Amino acid sequence: MGSSVTDSRRSTILTIGLLLALFGAGVVISARLLLGRSVLPAGDRVAILPVHGVILSEQSVLRHLSAFRDDRGVRAFVIEIRSPGGGVGASQAIYHALKQLRDTEERPVVAWMGDVAASGGYYVALAADSIYALPGTMTGSIGVIMEFPNAEALLRKVGLSWEVVKSGEYKDMGSPFRPMNPEDRAILEGVVRDVHDQFVEAVTENRPLERVAVEELADGRVFSGRQAVELGLIDRIATLDEAIRAAGRMAGLGDDPLTQRPRESRIGLFDLLFGFSETEARRLLSSFVAPNGAPRLLYEWK
Repeated sequence: MGSSVTDSRRSTILTIGLLLALFGAGVVISARLLLGRSVLPAGDRVAILPVHGVILSEQSVLRHLSAFRDDRGVRAFVIEIRSPGGGVGASQAIYHALKQLRDTEERPVVAWMGDVAASGGYYVALAADSIYALPGTMTGSIGVIMEFPNAEALLRKVGLSWEVVKSGEYKDMGSPFRPMNPEDRAILEGVVRDVHDQFVEAVTENRPLERVAVEELADGRVFSGRQAVELGLIDRIATLDEAIRAAGRMAGLGDDPLTQRPRESRIGLFDLLFGFSETEARRLLSSFVAPNGAPRLLYEWK
């Protein structure tokens, strides 16, 4: 009888222990999924913030940056850029957030550029303390482009007209339903020149170059990483691992620092069927079609 009671108690204790362990594991996993980062102390470390693909929105990057910035265990930042650029506003928003981080805190910010980090991708890198790239990285493309379709001839061919009621002469500038007139072009070219000038100012402010030298390079051309070093557009040639080690040394973490990345997006139906997410599908579509066919200002290498 006593042995039976003892076995029963032992079984109950083991069951309770197992349930508590499963509950604890569930809490940790759920917290990781909700917060997008580890909730367990990981020690002082280097955060790796990816800026990948066409930059159409700053929201995801800024959300991850904010989480890393609030984590005092993050002692340095490596911005991993693999992007041909994208929207002017989104590129500038990321740049300003990184520049504020660099200017207001002592934690190092290092930019590393992969295969492509051109135009808006290079603009983002300008906010870092140091910029590293591979020798064959395609970078530069300092310039701005505005593009929109003109479907007037097509509509005329199918017998479709488009009526517009507007409050001012220039309210429908860039409309795909009428040709651009000289006055429209002059106004839009003025906007493009001003936004291009903002890019030149950012390079001049953050690189050891005189404005006249930057203006000579800011005609939209691309450079290899090795050329960019020679021109003073970036600091040195390095792999991503070397950039991480450099950030670790800057932060006093040594040559082999712990690292942390944002949580990867969960796999969805689009991933399974097509190999990329629904969000990426929307971004891909947006890179070809602007909302309502409106003009788009881009820091993007075309």
